[in-house]
Amino acid sequence: MEKSIPTDLIVEIVSRLPAKSAARCRCMSKLWRTILRRQDFTDLFLTRSKARPRLLLAVQQLQDGEWSFYSTPQPQNPSEKSSLVVSAADFHIKFSKGTSDCNCSYASGLIYFHNMCIPREDEEDLKRVICNPLTGQYVILPELRGPSYSYLGFDPIDKEFKVLFMNNPEYIASSGTDHYILTLGTGELRWRKIRCPFTHEPFWERICIDGVLYYSAHIDYYDGRRSNVIVCFDVRSETFKFVGVESRFDQLINYKGKLGGIKLVCESIFGPVELRMRVLEDVEKQEWSKYDYTLSAGSDFRNVEEYLSVHGVTATGDIVLLMNSASALAPFNVFYFNPERKTFQSVEIQGVGVDCDCKLQAFVDYVEDLSINDAMLLKSSTLELGLCCHTSPGLSKSSQSVKKEQIKYGLSSANLLYHSVGLAIFFVLCSLFFVFF
Repeated sequence: MEKSIPTDLIVEIVSRLPAKSAARCRCMSKLWRTILRRQDFTDLFLTRSKARPRLLLAVQQLQDGEWSFYSTPQPQNPSEKSSLVVSAADFHIKFSKGTSDCNCSYASGLIYFHNMCIPREDEEDLKRVICNPLTGQYVILPELRGPSYSYLGFDPIDKEFKVLFMNNPEYIASSGTDHYILTLGTGELRWRKIRCPFTHEPFWERICIDGVLYYSAHIDYYDGRRSNVIVCFDVRSETFKFVGVESRFDQLINYKGKLGGIKLVCESIFGPVELRMRVLEDVEKQEWSKYDYTLSAGSDFRNVEEYLSVHGVTATGDIVLLMNSASALAPFNVFYFNPERKTFQSVEIQGVGVDCDCKLQAFVDYVEDLSINDAMLLKSSTLELGLCCHTSPGLSKSSQSVKKEQIKYGLSSANLLYHSVGLAIFFVLCSLFFVFF
């Protein structure tokens, strides 16, 4: 009688593999595809992925605008007060000679480019692009004209991604102006009109926490006063409100599930670096707690105001700092500062293809989530790496049709070996099962 691999064994082993290897296992047979697309397997895979969060790195070459994405393990609870370690980065995808005139943003596993030029698309017109940095799948959003800020948010209850488009002619998002919202994964991509009850000037600093999209803004009152605020947009109910803040932050952060902000202050090039962190403790009362920390300025912190910035706070409370740019002649370092444990760790990242001057961004607590690959947002399979572009009747200025293009991407030899070893271990374990059982 022919033996078959028990379902529990398949789930147990594949859930421990990297997401790309797990996706390849779905191609083994119809039975495996069914098993590995079940919700219980997807949830188990996400749970184990959360136990090993990574730092997602976005590297843009300044010479030709090429974007590359890498990830590297985040240090877990370092015990030493100060240490230098070396970490290898895994390469994921590359957008060849794509350009973006602003930084990209991140929400629950997806990257959003407010303006990007895609190869083989209209080079004279920039697009709004959402991509999965793990698989390379991406979607071009229907076109909307005019000055704007737009933000990507995620609703964890309905598991929906939405893009908020704020019209801001003359830099102002008016309460009397139509703004737009787009929901991903609902078939045809279509912008819907939405109104904001208050007029404000939006800025780029943003973060999405537990279904609420936050972004920095100014509000001008009739008596001439100008206030710094953070706009709070509930992704599920699509409603706006705002909270006041003493000053504009350099970076909005998720501090242990609460909205926070950090501002870097350095009085001189060789002086100490001060981190001024504020955490919103009560939304209704608009109460903020204050934390100020000082880091001794070593050689790694020279020209801090120009080159160093905060890129988030990990779930373990580590504040992540990164140089805004890198050179081929200098090592590439990420700094982790934990104010509670009073630890400071400098991590030299190896394996990032910095062979020329680059712009850098980092996103903390990145996890591999197979449910994103399975979402209706990205129709093509993980291995096809397709592009899905839909028409938006009445709003799109140019006709768009469903297309499929291949993103130029590759795996570094180390990363390819990593995935191959993972699959090899799986088949060895399966062979041992047949031998002993």
